[in-house]
Amino acid sequence: SRHWLAERVTAIALVPLTLWFVASMIAHVGSDYADFIAWIRTPLATGCMILLLIALFHHSALGLQVVIEDYVHSSVRLAAILAVRLGCYGLAVIGIIATLHIAFGG
Repeated sequence: SRHWLAERVTAIALVPLTLWFVASMIAHVGSDYADFIAWIRTPLATGCMILLLIALFHHSALGLQVVIEDYVHSSVRLAAILAVRLGCYGLAVIGIIATLHIAFGG
């Protein structure tokens, strides 16, 4: 039941975060690189981007795990679940590091 609840919580968190991200991207259509960097350096944008990355990749890992558990019935099941988790959480860490790198002017 924890898995089910975690999927629902991340799905609910993704709704406003995704709407924020899409609205922000639409608002920055036509902006140059400097404007975009200035926007992502604001504390609100940095925080929301990090929350979006965490919720998105955690939700993805949970959902893909369910698919693997339902459709993979061999000895590679555990390896596939571990690979999916490693991939999702690795991408989340890379995205968070990139966001922080931009935010702190690196």
